[in-house]
Amino acid sequence: MTFSLAVKNELARIFDKNKCCNLAELSALIKSSSSIQITGGSFKLTFVTANAAVARKVIKFLKVLFEIQSNVMYFKRRCFKKKNFYVLRILEHSSVLNLLVKLGIWDNNINLPVVDITKVLNRDCCFKAYLRGVFLASGSINDPKSGYHMEIVVNNTKYAKSILNLMDKLGVDAKTCMRKNKSIIYLKDSERIIKVLSIIGAHSALLDFENARIYKSVRGQVNRLVNCETANLNKTVNAAVRQVENIRYIADTIGLDNLTPALKEAAELRLNYPDVGLKELGELLDPPISKSGINHRMRKLEEIASSLKNKEFKS
Repeated sequence: MTFSLAVKNELARIFDKNKCCNLAELSALIKSSSSIQITGGSFKLTFVTANAAVARKVIKFLKVLFEIQSNVMYFKRRCFKKKNFYVLRILEHSSVLNLLVKLGIWDNNINLPVVDITKVLNRDCCFKAYLRGVFLASGSINDPKSGYHMEIVVNNTKYAKSILNLMDKLGVDAKTCMRKNKSIIYLKDSERIIKVLSIIGAHSALLDFENARIYKSVRGQVNRLVNCETANLNKTVNAAVRQVENIRYIADTIGLDNLTPALKEAAELRLNYPDVGLKELGELLDPPISKSGINHRMRKLEEIASSLKNKEFKS
């Protein structure tokens, strides 16, 4: 089961105590995922969804709120990777018209669809229910383990603006773009996605999302620390190898006895302990010196080796 499907299955089990909220959610479901056919003044309504739980919810809404029995058909696509879908049809003219008018989808006075969705949003609680219906009908969300992306696909640009305004009233700043002549309302910020999941009531999914986000954050932090430690270790090893090479070159050319006592002591110590860091190397001296002190001696040895190499090259 995909994360998006799990979220919709959770939302499909929510039935509000307030009738106004149920009407708002049903209005969003019908408006977002239905087609209206008008032939000879007769209305026919067809609702399509790929989710069985969403289909059952719409059937229950129609029965409880309007005492409407809908015909349900299940279609299985033959094309590879194409989703199967459920089709709900209401054919009775008076029932369809009454339903559309009460859901604020159709204006019976001018015999045209209603553009403004606020007519069905009587209270603040209805805003959340309407957004839940929109997501159930035409929304999707990525598995947070792979990335943060939530989107709602809308055919009508005016309707997309209405949904954006609704989300803005709920404190969610969403963005929109066009894809294949459809308006896409999308979120890529994890905090905003979490807020939407909380608003529409997907609390179990929200916890799963948070767990995945925390896991990714911790894993990323561990990877950064490991990479940093690895880089530091490589830097230390490379420096130690270079120091040993310089000291051996000095020993082979002029000999370590020609060095000052302090440099000779540091050189012999580095040859005996090639894998030790500068801090530990300084502590092995008698008396011990600081990391910057031993680093200064190693730089002097490097300068001597470089000078000897230059003389050899010139000669």
